[in-house]
Amino acid sequence: MIILDYRDKRPIYEQVIEKLQNLIIRGALEPESKLPSVRNLALDLTVNPNTIQRAYTELEEMGYIYTVKGRGNYVSKESEWRENREKLIDEETRTLARHALEAGIGKEHLISRLEAYYEEEKR
Repeated sequence: MIILDYRDKRPIYEQVIEKLQNLIIRGALEPESKLPSVRNLALDLTVNPNTIQRAYTELEEMGYIYTVKGRGNYVSKESEWRENREKLIDEETRTLARHALEAGIGKEHLISRLEAYYEEEKR
């Protein structure tokens, strides 16, 4: 399910977040499905349970999962996380546009590069 890259410079909890987000977005973890307990996932990944708890807390703040007290963590419905994800992409796009303006990159060039990258990612 999740394979961590210990050569990656990012903290482990960020890798766990990214892997779980990808599983949720791709539908490998279906809405309303129960996630492994913090302790079980920590054992499976051989990491500290606090690392998993931090990842779960951030995923909950982003709307990807929700907690039922005493029962565990569950995958949220798509509508719960899609809006937050779109807001994040909008913020990143605004930052990209500002950086392009500051660097003197024209709108047409920026749009053509964005289109090219978008097509590459679709493959």
